[in-house]
Amino acid sequence: MPRQVTEMLKGILEGLVLAILGGGPAYGYEITARLREEGFSDIAEGTIYALLVRVEQRGLVDVEKVPSEKGPPRKVYSLNAQGGEYLEEFWANWGFLSERLESLRAEGRTGPTTAGGM
Repeated sequence: MPRQVTEMLKGILEGLVLAILGGGPAYGYEITARLREEGFSDIAEGTIYALLVRVEQRGLVDVEKVPSEKGPPRKVYSLNAQGGEYLEEFWANWGFLSERLESLRAEGRTGPTTAGGM
């Protein structure tokens, strides 16, 4: 993954993980696999687990330990009401930023509107 994408992803990864949890409960490996399916192939499991600890500490998710056939119980994360509010705010902010960026990109394609600038 190019360095610029990695840097940009740091600011939005939390929202992406909460968006996945908005679709239903999941454990860390499932979240990582889903992100990889979405094209974030270089996401490390350790990054996701550290992020899950942070969102748990901030009270954005509920955690349930579920027995596993292959080892110790798995921590299954689900979005709670506070996390849902945070996710709505994330998407609103994303929409704002996306519109501004598209506007700047469109302006960049056509060049400055006045000769000589301001």
